[in-house]
Amino acid sequence: MVGKRTYDDGCPVAHGLELVGERWALLVVRELLLGPKRFTDLRAGLPGISADVLTQRLRELEEAGVVRRRKLSPPAGSWIYELTEWGAELEPVVTGLARWAVRSPSMRPEAGLGVDSLVLALKVLFDSHAAQGFDLTVALHLGENQFRIQISDGSIELARGVPDHPDLTLESDPDTLAALLRKRRQLAEALHAGDLKLTGARRTAERFLNLFAPPERQTIA
Repeated sequence: MVGKRTYDDGCPVAHGLELVGERWALLVVRELLLGPKRFTDLRAGLPGISADVLTQRLRELEEAGVVRRRKLSPPAGSWIYELTEWGAELEPVVTGLARWAVRSPSMRPEAGLGVDSLVLALKVLFDSHAAQGFDLTVALHLGENQFRIQISDGSIELARGVPDHPDLTLESDPDTLAALLRKRRQLAEALHAGDLKLTGARRTAERFLNLFAPPERQTIA
């Protein structure tokens, strides 16, 4: 942590910012919330970051105990980065910040979203009341990226990977899914255009997509 800025303040908020408040640090955490990634995968999810800055942020997060680096077993043998158990506790911080910021009047919904950001948006926009009594396992395929979504009586869990026996499988691209979540496209139209492939009941897919409500923007007097 040598050379990092310090607030010289005993407040836990100040110390938290010393740990993850550097530019890009919390976005690195965001990219690891759904599971481990290689360095190249992290760079792909953060196209605006340089290799040197990413290396520095990962080193700082490792020193802070937020991230760890480990080597996969053969035959893969790749080095990956993942959140520690303590680092994973940042999930509600990241999603809470997103839930707060998405209501900003200056938020640009037309701006592009990375795949992990889009999938995490499912948790940010999730309507737990609408999901009461609804149990569903979803396999989500966004290009080469695969995720499993578990909805159970008002809660949602997300992770990288494929569920064994999904009730619903959605295959699409990030732009189409984002448009469906923002209610800018309808399920039937996306299916007809071939931008979305569905395995399972269409009615179930419609109910699933209706669990994610676009937020009301904050007004500034």
